[in-house]
Amino acid sequence: MDIKAHAKLNLTLDVLGKRPDGYHDLRMIMQSVELADVLNLEYNGTGELRVSTNLHFLPNNEKNLAAQAALRWYECKVSQEPGRWDMEDLKRSFNFNGLDITIEKHIPVCAGLGGGSSDAAAVLWALNQMEDACLSPEAVAGIGALVGSDVPYCVVGGTALAEGRGERLTPLPPLPKCWVVLCKPEFSISTPALFAKIDGVRLRCRPDTQGMIAALEAGDLHGVARRMYNVFEDALPERQHARVNDIKNVLIQCGALGASMSGTGPTAFGLFDDEGLAQEARERLGDFSGEVFLTQTV
Repeated sequence: MDIKAHAKLNLTLDVLGKRPDGYHDLRMIMQSVELADVLNLEYNGTGELRVSTNLHFLPNNEKNLAAQAALRWYECKVSQEPGRWDMEDLKRSFNFNGLDITIEKHIPVCAGLGGGSSDAAAVLWALNQMEDACLSPEAVAGIGALVGSDVPYCVVGGTALAEGRGERLTPLPPLPKCWVVLCKPEFSISTPALFAKIDGVRLRCRPDTQGMIAALEAGDLHGVARRMYNVFEDALPERQHARVNDIKNVLIQCGALGASMSGTGPTAFGLFDDEGLAQEARERLGDFSGEVFLTQTV
């Protein structure tokens, strides 16, 4: 079966502190956009779990989050302590018919847009249908939490407040329909390095999360755009920080209502209430090296 895996944006992202388990407590407002990978899942009858993508540098084994999602799915069907299986465990413990996962990537890799997490969520939803499991979104998200912090949100999508590691979700009123221009510059950012650095960074300010929620409740797109903020921008190395700011400035100059960075970056994005202005921004950002997309909210 074919299924789409939508990219996500962080309208706000706040890091509240490091936890005893080594993770960080986060508070962030997430939004899905139409930009999406396309996955195909088919039983292959070989007893093997096989992953293929249109990008040669992505892993095609258990290191791929899509494969991990499939492992966790089958493991949760039979194990009381999920989260430990590898492929050999799957073969030994389950009458596994074999599965091919083909991923056509459109979401930039290592971009702060949740591409891998979204692919994993899509695999879980596809298996929920293929196996006639009829699990609720909450149950599927619970399996997703075993795969990665952003996977539970990617399971439910839409507009939501994510807390904890990202697994505690509160649905929010949808962001008013708008156009989104995204630009991933030519470099990538190490997520573990930024998390290691953020604890020692003096933050310029913190997102107004409650104000953002109030703007969403009021259907106030301008109010949402004014409140977008991501504390990880303060932790970027100087050269990368300047590059992200350059992109944000172009977006604002072209008429974006607001601009911010998504996730741990380096993708910057702007929200537009005018498609023509969004098209102009995409064309101007084409002069930057990197990847540029014009999409809409979901």
